[in-house]
Amino acid sequence: MTTTDRTAPRTGLLTVDGATLHHEVRGEGPLLVMMPGGSADAGIYDAIAADLADRWTVATFDPRGYSRSPLDGPVTEQLPATHADDIVRLIEVLSPDGAPAALFGSSSSAVVALDVLARHPGRVSRVVAHEPPVVELLPDPEAGRALFAAVRESFRRDGVTAAMTTMAEGLAPAWGEDRAAPEPTAAEAEPTAREPESIAPEPEAMAPEPERAAPEPAAPAPSPQEKSQETPQETPPEVPPAQAEVFRRMHANLPVFLEHVLCSFSGYAPDLAALKDSSAHLVVGVGRDSRTLLPAVAAEALARRVDARVAEFPGGHIGLTEDPRAFAARLRDVLLAP
Repeated sequence: MTTTDRTAPRTGLLTVDGATLHHEVRGEGPLLVMMPGGSADAGIYDAIAADLADRWTVATFDPRGYSRSPLDGPVTEQLPATHADDIVRLIEVLSPDGAPAALFGSSSSAVVALDVLARHPGRVSRVVAHEPPVVELLPDPEAGRALFAAVRESFRRDGVTAAMTTMAEGLAPAWGEDRAAPEPTAAEAEPTAREPESIAPEPEAMAPEPERAAPEPAAPAPSPQEKSQETPQETPPEVPPAQAEVFRRMHANLPVFLEHVLCSFSGYAPDLAALKDSSAHLVVGVGRDSRTLLPAVAAEALARRVDARVAEFPGGHIGLTEDPRAFAARLRDVLLAP
């Protein structure tokens, strides 16, 4: 297989209970399923999947209700267990000999990865869960639940832009004991100028922010879905068309994420006993630059509770979009480690 053949995606559709999943497959070798988090779809992994296709059959997909994976009916509250069942079905189709697959999830999809491991341990050989925001494991779970409820209420009242601002501001404080930041190490002592991160890989992370148009004269109050259009969808001309299309799809998914995914996924209570039984197959990822933010604090608490390994990844909570090549290299090392 040539490099071009290996990295070119082979697309397909998979019928699951209540939805049809668009999926893409690259490369050859053991199966690696990469699950997008936040409002992302398969396109978030284009660069990483191409890098890893020399060693694995890399499968990416659009989660149910997103982009090219339509639901059979109206969108309702989404549950991690339902999405986990979709992953198991995808593994069954792409690994018909029954061989277990490696699984990578980030943010909300890392929650799904935990559910797959807890309920279907025989289907996975290694699970890398990068910063699952499991608020139940925080020192103050109620504060975490309140944050994400406030984000959803911001979306309902004022639209996507306000919701993402609420989320970024809520994640900015440290989330350790009493939400007090730990003393910096020598390596961390040098100040940095980083903006607060969002739990969702925002479309804006993939391209420079475009110019905002001047506001229109006063008009009737829009619905949350109409308000979601306030976030610019135009991308600068230097952005490649394929990347611009990914940007557009991710933006269009944000209302579903904010209304139907965020609270139910962050409120997931992992089966700690089941995960501890399978901890040899679990690696919990944390971002080098986000270790005092809610998702990483929750992730490290999970690792301690189930005796799982912790692996540091480049960047922050959305490090896979900040430097895809470095992130892919680190993921390769984690997947191949004994």
